[in-house]
Amino acid sequence: MKKTIEVVTPGSFIGENHWYPKALNATIHPMVNFFLNLDKKRIISRYCHLHPKVSKEKLEEILSYQCKYFLWCGADLINSTSAGGNRRMVVIENNSCPSGQKSMPLVDDNKEDGSYRLLIERTFKPYLKPKRGVAKIEGRLAVLYDKNYMETSGYAAIIADVFKEEVLLVPFFNEKDNDHIKLENSFLHVYLDGQWHRLRAVFRYVTQRPWNRLPLHSRTKILNPIVACLAGGRNKMVAAKAYDLYNAELAEHGLQIITPETIWDISKEEIPLWVNKMGGQAVIKIPYSNAGQGVFTIINERELESFMKQDIDYQRFIVQSLIGNYNWSSSGEKGKFYHVGTIPNTKGETYVTDLRMMVSSTPEGIKPLCVYSRRTPSPLADEITSGSDSWKMLGTNLSIKLDDNQWSSDANRLMLMDRRDFNKLGLGLDDLIEAYIQTILSMIAIDKMCKNLYNTKGKFKMRLFKSLNNDPTLLNEISL
Repeated sequence: MKKTIEVVTPGSFIGENHWYPKALNATIHPMVNFFLNLDKKRIISRYCHLHPKVSKEKLEEILSYQCKYFLWCGADLINSTSAGGNRRMVVIENNSCPSGQKSMPLVDDNKEDGSYRLLIERTFKPYLKPKRGVAKIEGRLAVLYDKNYMETSGYAAIIADVFKEEVLLVPFFNEKDNDHIKLENSFLHVYLDGQWHRLRAVFRYVTQRPWNRLPLHSRTKILNPIVACLAGGRNKMVAAKAYDLYNAELAEHGLQIITPETIWDISKEEIPLWVNKMGGQAVIKIPYSNAGQGVFTIINERELESFMKQDIDYQRFIVQSLIGNYNWSSSGEKGKFYHVGTIPNTKGETYVTDLRMMVSSTPEGIKPLCVYSRRTPSPLADEITSGSDSWKMLGTNLSIKLDDNQWSSDANRLMLMDRRDFNKLGLGLDDLIEAYIQTILSMIAIDKMCKNLYNTKGKFKMRLFKSLNNDPTLLNEISL
């Protein structure tokens, strides 16, 4: 990870620097390519044909929705089923500042910058367009990051191309000396070459507790703004409540955000009671962590005891039903669901996978950008024992934390949407459409929560946020 500010110039994008080699050399699967090019009308027609209770008018409104705050996201979904064969795409979480570009085969071989450019042209550029009657803001453009240099440097190069100007690529690590960045007169400034440079806009890939160093109120336009993280993009506690509130609105239209059964606002001492209620198998989450950190799959007493011994700063947690093998998934009010998993290999082994669907808000509605999948290190076992390691069977995240600011990825477990890997996932076109719809619904739910957290004067409602997420440690971290 580079630790110095770089000046990125137009014309500097080189594909080899911004994709995994296996993705750069892959050929996209025809079905995925077809999905990415499906128009809104056909998606609505197909979805309502398979779900006749869904309102076409409501679905049209949803696909045409323009987000105000949560403009770019990546949802992680699990392809699951019940004993009765009821297949569903379950939303595990929806992330602000998601990764994925480096894992997506090019849709068009003639376009060497792929969906990097789509995101900047469809979403970032319109976001920066001045409103009628509002004076143009002067200042430089920057990309702030705390990990994923491969993608963030790619975004910086594309922004330089699209806006035809230099872009500052600025590291901004958690709990480190960040005296090269300051907030003055409500604008972010970056110190470079002996002087402070005002920023008119920032493309943000700051993922580790971003609210402790980026402000909620700023005249520098930030995509995504910090409220998107607090309202659910990096806050699983508030996200669960946002989904619940939006589901109440969606119910009469035949739509629903499908999530695991979720118990929120739990103290650490209460956790064993709820795990026991779910049959001894559950998922415990520190709501404000990401990149696979702060997620604990529990399938036996040993794993629960190991979690309870950990010293954790935060004071409130969520517990969710665990989707595992049918013989050892959580039982709850929503019934028992288990992983569909990969097509068995020659040894008869099935691996758990998730699906990352990245989308962004555009003037024409919310559109897909890229898709990829990740598999677990170990195959799914039919039976568990006291010594079973659930994370190896259920944990799909590729990120590996080396130290405070150093990250790596286990790209061997990356499953591309190409001619080779896609067939192993057992997915069809309708599964991709379902994942897309679920991603959009969860995105809108979080964007609506963002809106609820500001008053008519644009002031953040801290009292309301505290009632939704009364965790003293988190509240003390927030930079207003």
